[in-house]
Amino acid sequence: MTTIVVPIFNAIEETATCLQSLADRTPDRAKVILINDASTDPSVAQALADIPDHWVVVHNEKNIGFVATANLGMALAAPDDVLLLNADTEVTTGWLDEMEACLGSDPAIASVSPLTNHGEIASIPLFCQANSYPEDAERWAVACRHSSDPAIEAVWTEVPTTIGFCMLIRRQVLHEIGCFDEQAFGRGYGEENDWCQRAIQSGWRHVLCDRAYVAHQGGASFGPLGLTPGGEALRQLAQRYPNYESDVAKFIKNDPMASRRQQIVEYYQKTPHNSGS
Repeated sequence: MTTIVVPIFNAIEETATCLQSLADRTPDRAKVILINDASTDPSVAQALADIPDHWVVVHNEKNIGFVATANLGMALAAPDDVLLLNADTEVTTGWLDEMEACLGSDPAIASVSPLTNHGEIASIPLFCQANSYPEDAERWAVACRHSSDPAIEAVWTEVPTTIGFCMLIRRQVLHEIGCFDEQAFGRGYGEENDWCQRAIQSGWRHVLCDRAYVAHQGGASFGPLGLTPGGEALRQLAQRYPNYESDVAKFIKNDPMASRRQQIVEYYQKTPHNSGS
């Protein structure tokens, strides 16, 4: 079972898009927890009052930041696997089913991220770039799902880190290594990279699900490491995991998803707008 956790702080237009897409394109079986991290925009609370009855809303009395809010969500989601989803996203048809199938394909997988327009090493069509927000996210979702040969068993691309904007996490790994490190990465940026490295050290692996697509508004681009340039998060990661930067650099240089990404792009180009599922 999966519980979806969405930390929210202001950004009402992006949040409204995210919540509508969740309501339209997520199976009713999935649990959803929305955590309003003391938003200062009153329209956020208004929007959270108009949601499906089976969703849960938590209002933080004071702002605790993304990392602490994500950890709160992980705790509230127990004993389920948890899917952390940024509020500036738009999910697409089949996204959750595909990500769950990916996680379930190998008990050694700790976390899964989908492809997206804005997600560093998970970005498509241009790799490691902040591509424009898609006019038709469903068209990309169709290309991701239908461009591969269903007769061939999927081989998921292993990565040094999944991407925090949309990240399905196995509960067993949380039991084993804990949640995000609030003390070291409480300001944000780097918390998922640190968590992924801890999981790797404990024998787990992380993959991209190339059959799922989630659009991402994003903010300023922080480059392929997902960090503020020259920031404290990068220094913390380099100190803790001397191999991390070289592992990411090697992944980018080898680009193991290049041919699969091209396959998806070619299918996308042949697919009409508003193609549905």
